[in-house]
Amino acid sequence: MKILRPIALLIACLTLFSFAACDTANNEKEPTENPTSAPTSALTEEPTQAESEKNDEYQTITVAEALELCGEQPGNATTERYYIRATVKTVSNPQYGEMTVYDETGEIYVYGTYSADGSKKFSELDEVPQKGDEVLLHCILQNYNGTKEVQNARLIEFKSNQGSFDVSDYKSSTVAEARAAKTGDKLLVSGIVARITYANGMKPSGFILVDGADSIYVYDRDAAGSVKIGNKVEVAGSKTYWILETEATHAATFGYKGCNQLEEVTLVSNDKGEHEWINSAIPTATVKEIMDTPVSEDITTQIYKTTALVKKAPGNGFTNYYIDDLDEKTGSYAYTQCNGNDFSWLDEFDGKICTVYLAVLNAKSTNSGCVYRFLPVAVYDEQFKFDLDNTAQFVAKYHGVTQFDKLYTGDPELKLISTVSSSLLGFDGATLTYSSSDDNVVHFVTTEAIPEETVMHCRNSGTATVTVTASYNGKTHSETVEVSVSISADIPSVSVGDAISAEVGTELTVKGIVGPSLVNQNGFYLIDENGVIAVCMNKEELAKVQLGQEIILKGTRAVRLKDGSGDFGQANLDACEILVNNYGSHDYSTASFIENMTLADVYGLSAKEDHGTEVYVVTATVKVVDAQYYSNIYLVDGDTELLLYCSSSTQYSWLKAYAGQSVTVELAPCNWNSKGSYRGCVLAVRNADGSKVCNELNFNK
Repeated sequence: MKILRPIALLIACLTLFSFAACDTANNEKEPTENPTSAPTSALTEEPTQAESEKNDEYQTITVAEALELCGEQPGNATTERYYIRATVKTVSNPQYGEMTVYDETGEIYVYGTYSADGSKKFSELDEVPQKGDEVLLHCILQNYNGTKEVQNARLIEFKSNQGSFDVSDYKSSTVAEARAAKTGDKLLVSGIVARITYANGMKPSGFILVDGADSIYVYDRDAAGSVKIGNKVEVAGSKTYWILETEATHAATFGYKGCNQLEEVTLVSNDKGEHEWINSAIPTATVKEIMDTPVSEDITTQIYKTTALVKKAPGNGFTNYYIDDLDEKTGSYAYTQCNGNDFSWLDEFDGKICTVYLAVLNAKSTNSGCVYRFLPVAVYDEQFKFDLDNTAQFVAKYHGVTQFDKLYTGDPELKLISTVSSSLLGFDGATLTYSSSDDNVVHFVTTEAIPEETVMHCRNSGTATVTVTASYNGKTHSETVEVSVSISADIPSVSVGDAISAEVGTELTVKGIVGPSLVNQNGFYLIDENGVIAVCMNKEELAKVQLGQEIILKGTRAVRLKDGSGDFGQANLDACEILVNNYGSHDYSTASFIENMTLADVYGLSAKEDHGTEVYVVTATVKVVDAQYYSNIYLVDGDTELLLYCSSSTQYSWLKAYAGQSVTVELAPCNWNSKGSYRGCVLAVRNADGSKVCNELNFNK
């Protein structure tokens, strides 16, 4: 194999010196002989003198021998350096030269690579090895906290194996053509690097490639570590749509194809220039328009220019960055694999309305639906000032028509917004009025309440056009929305108790009262006098209901269970659809709730049995733990401590008001993740005066 990039020719003549910042060994010295026996050759002939000289130039060891020298005890490290000749499997961090190498005996992790004399870091080398190249390393071997690895490797030479790549196997394509290509197509694509993404440990994982108005994601760690923003590159790769394996079934249900990207990439060329990728051809859209785009449309990794509010939200050991529209609530968060550290460059824009170039990188797919997650590509603070002449239009679009559903199956007695103010945009007291094209279908009643209140009623089946008019500072703007009303006799349905008794997989139509919210799941508890069951649905369906309404829904009897766990899992009605909403404000029945129980009784319930359709009334103290990297919330009674199921205690912000207090709660055991024991979900706190504070986490206010 031709040596394309020799780093050093005669290591025997090179005097290596120690760098304290890089080496762990105190007494570094050149090895005088191979400490282990070399494998015996299968050939019987004696090598020629020239072959002997070549083989003796470096006394290399195998990867298996290197792993043995690392030792079994953490903290063990060799004092001598050894030569290893191996092939690069992957370069996980091109800045420091972290990689995995292998030969026929095994593979080993390389923590940091330098030039042959140790004076240059990996990122400072003129040319570096890539995946598939053969390398000769001179290194220390160690066992670091149980991981056997190469430490402080000196790159003596490497042989390029990139010659095996045949560019003629790939079809030359524009970015637009690549976006439209079929899965598996092998494509040759050129463009400018607009943003680099990072995996855990801030290791480059991919980049956004831009060509004029079009963009696509390139997923390849080696390629990502070899480019910088502004480089004009040519890549060869295979077209794919990426979806996390555990989310694929849910994604298919909602028509989401996945992240539009190229993978298995070879970096064909890189001019290492600093080119501007932003141009007037990049499409413009509001955050609301992006979020309203159905997930079945293929918009992932396409960059849009928008005006948006950037918000930083620190958590326990992580930071989320939100990109919201000007209503301060329509938007999503930046997708991170580094606890938000990869977006710290957004800190200077926190709380500001900026010009934002962003792409939908992917959509988190669950049984409840798909939620877009953003990749901010570039942000500019251009001292945005809202034009108050646009206030009426903004209020009508973002606060007026968004209040209405497309279909009503009863009289919602919907209280509508009369006035809107925004300290962010600088306006106060914009007004909203409403009218209907057919009062026999949709009717508005204005009361004398202060402030003046308008209530929408649905009278008869039919369709009406609702006109919403916003006014501010002498200017008005109207938007319309078509509303359908279908009022009919109750659809045949079963009780919640019947739903609990049904076989798993049975499709059911169930009537009940919308009870308190689930936590860390999209849905709520459906309740009647016969029982309680968790119901799961997508966010669009969930937005149609509120606590206390009487509904009829269709769903499938299911059990959320992790395979092989041995647990019963979480009983529920899955993929639910609202068929009828009779509205109203009903108190849910507590007839099936189990009274006179202790927290210890609930804690002792076996996860091998179905207790997820039960609610217990217990008295306990609320305990909140907010640590640096996590937050939890518990119920405590004596020596018994029951963890509440949540992603963080912020999901129980309403319950945190009772921290340190003894309270009587309505408590449902839950086991969504098959953890071997039940966690808790608090439906409500019963106050001493007879009032009740319910969990309304998932309900739109």
